[in-house]
Formats: sequence, structure tokens, C-alpha cells
Amino acid sequence: MATTTAMQFQRKFGDFQHKAMREPVEITRHGRRELVLMSADHYDWLLAASRRSATTDQAPSVVIDAVRRAEMAPEHAALDELLK
Repeated sequence: MATTTAMQFQRKFGDFQHKAMREPVEITRHGRRELVLMSADHYDWLLAASRRSATTDQAPSVVIDAVRRAEMAPEHAALDELLK
């Protein structure tokens, strides 16, 4: 993803507008990520993707079986306490 400062974005808006048609452009202010400029098509795709959700009871049996067989790495064992 392309990145620019807010000041540079203001100076070269047209350039970043064209770049955003190809890939999102991250805009920072005071070194912190503040905005992302992207094409309307990309935004529409993201909205549609966010609406396509499923609940765990809709998961295929192969996924459920894989989760049951999964093992957690030992360094994360302390997370088990959060489930109690």
C-alpha cells in the first residue's frame, strides 16, 4: 500500500487520486495513520465482503474437525485461563 503524509497528499492530490485507482493510499498525519484513499470499486468490494459472514454452526464439517484437532503453541497456554 502506498503511504504519504497529509501535507504531501494536499500538494499532489491528482497523483494520489490516480494511484488510489490502482491501490489504496494510506495518509498519515504527525506520523500516525489517519486515512486511506481507495477507488469506489475497491470500497464497494470491501463493503460486500464485510456483509458476507457466516456463523460457526454453518461451518463445513472439515473446518470443525480441523479446529477440534488444532493444538495451541505452548507459549500461549496462559490464554486458557481467560476461558475459565
